[in-house]
Amino acid sequence: MFEYNSLEFIANKVVEGFITGLHRSPFHGFSVEFAEHRLYNQGESTRHIDWKLYGRTDKLFVKKYEEETNLRCQLVVDTSSSMFFPFTNQQSLDKPNKITFALYAASVLITLLYRQRDAFGVTFISNEIEQMSDTKSGFAHKQYLFTLLEQILRRKSPQEKQTKIDDILHLLAEKLHRRSLVVIFTDLFSSLQQDENLIDSLRHLRHCKHEVILFHTVDKKREIDFDYAERPFRFIDLETKEQIKLRPSQVKETYNKTTETKIAAIKQACERAKIDFVSASVSNITGDLPPNFDRIIIPYLLKREKMSR
Repeated sequence: MFEYNSLEFIANKVVEGFITGLHRSPFHGFSVEFAEHRLYNQGESTRHIDWKLYGRTDKLFVKKYEEETNLRCQLVVDTSSSMFFPFTNQQSLDKPNKITFALYAASVLITLLYRQRDAFGVTFISNEIEQMSDTKSGFAHKQYLFTLLEQILRRKSPQEKQTKIDDILHLLAEKLHRRSLVVIFTDLFSSLQQDENLIDSLRHLRHCKHEVILFHTVDKKREIDFDYAERPFRFIDLETKEQIKLRPSQVKETYNKTTETKIAAIKQACERAKIDFVSASVSNITGDLPPNFDRIIIPYLLKREKMSR
């Protein structure tokens, strides 16, 4: 079992495995392997041509430097109490809760962004912006963000914070002054907002010319399907601490219909706004380490390719 301080190790392993497997993937056209280069344009100086790469590929690539950043990406991670479900004293990647999965997914994207000389930042949100880093590239900045991610990963218990994601996304839309890719990890659970308000905030990001990927980070088996044994349970809201005792069969049908309607409405709104809505269920993890993060990497690469045209 991997320890928390292996976050960077796992991220590198995931990225290396993904790049190695590109030739077996239908997405092999992505330029991850040559992320530090761009194609040579006829007529420009040959000073920065990578001749070793030319020898291997028979194509002319020019070396890229820090100032040639292609993309600005802000990773937004919901750290409200509900994201710590299911809560145990020792989280691991073979059976992650939502926050563990989101933090490792964010670390994988940071590793890819760093390799591609893009600028990246992290914002932690609950009922407020808990922390918002600068958006920069470079090794020192990457290490700083890994430290921030690990601090959240090592929390011993949820901090009893609710989600107010709609107001926060409105604020982020104004704070991000340059066109950015905004990647959001959230379970969309909140007692403080209406779904229409969330949709308005996502539209605001798009109105400000930002590209958006919304990763719906949930435990599908428990939170969507409501798959529990037929016996009495005490359900506790991690954000409000409200409790209710019941048998799952008493509410399952109504719960499923309500949840499906909510998710369908948000999906449709995202589709109309040209926002990528991606289901990321932690209960789909097979137990292999590192887990399959293709469902995180592929939407990111597709959006990055679109922004780079």
